[in-house]
Amino acid sequence: MTETTVRAYDPSSERDRQALWARKVDFETEIGETTGGAEKSSRYDSKLTDEYKRRWLAWVERCVDDDGRCLSLADAGAGVAGYVFVLPERLSFIWDAAVVNELYVVPEARGDGVADALFERAIAVAEEQALPIDRLLLDVDPENDRARRFYDRYGFEPWGGIIAREV
Repeated sequence: MTETTVRAYDPSSERDRQALWARKVDFETEIGETTGGAEKSSRYDSKLTDEYKRRWLAWVERCVDDDGRCLSLADAGAGVAGYVFVLPERLSFIWDAAVVNELYVVPEARGDGVADALFERAIAVAEEQALPIDRLLLDVDPENDRARRFYDRYGFEPWGGIIAREV
């Protein structure tokens, strides 16, 4: 097991900004490649522009300004092996609950406890939020069996459903 340190993201650190963006690109690329075929992969890849990066990192900074614990990085070995992003408390009224916006761990660190360390941080952040409904929500692709098994271990179960359409 790789020694993992979970710590708050520092938006003033260029190292953290670059590492977070690299993991975000990994997250988006992997979603596109593994859970939806060529069309979904192309759609996810095409959004990763310089403008998207600028806007996403600015949004992250606003969220971290609201709650410095909402974004945590996992330092494991040679660099940032993953991150977890819990939406700040002020956004809890979107779903009336705490929301894990994203959890990502690089493939080479999977199975080493990195995801567990990050997710335990997410749970701790959610437990400290004043929520309309005491729930922690997240979206997981039903085709992502590994992720489903991970969340099952933490007691997640279906709760409602999301439908979508193009805009």
